[in-house]
Amino acid sequence: MSTNVRPATALVPPSEETRYEEDLARGLVAADEEAFAAIYRHWGSLVHTMATRSLGDPHEAEDVTQQVFIGAWRGRQGFRPERGALGAWLVGITRRKIVDALAARTRRLTLVDSVARDCDPDRSLEPAPEAVLDRVLLVDALSRLPRAQREVLCMAFYEDLTQVQIAERTGVPLGTVKSHARRGLHRLRLAVDQGRTQDADR
Repeated sequence: MSTNVRPATALVPPSEETRYEEDLARGLVAADEEAFAAIYRHWGSLVHTMATRSLGDPHEAEDVTQQVFIGAWRGRQGFRPERGALGAWLVGITRRKIVDALAARTRRLTLVDSVARDCDPDRSLEPAPEAVLDRVLLVDALSRLPRAQREVLCMAFYEDLTQVQIAERTGVPLGTVKSHARRGLHRLRLAVDQGRTQDADR
């Protein structure tokens, strides 16, 4: 299917704009890559703006924007014009992806806080700057881990995968995954302890 593509900035009458969006919607359902590219140009900035305002992080917003359009392409057969316009459908996907991103962020911070709390049972008494320092130290320490340990912990932290799921995805035996996670967490705890000691000595 061939779809006429016009610049997103073109000023057109509302009725013509509606027909244009309907053409793009038909192109999407028909797996027309040219139409999909036009859809991205037409709504990409809106999706990115929504994500940036909600997340406050341009990098996360970029990820969400990509996820929205990947999700739209993969789920194109689920689009029903009678239920609403294409733009509204994309906004709905965007809102769901933003909620997912916020939930993932909460899970990551919970995991990081849990590691830091294990380092110091009295952490709840520490001022906020110390909590921030812990997180910075953990991120730095994570980047310095051996590759196998880092990959296991990243999948747990950033993708919220269980150890069983990590084993299934990587093909690594579950016992090895558990060993990597245990050793990696131990190194992270040591990094936090050492970082606090160095900071206290300054």
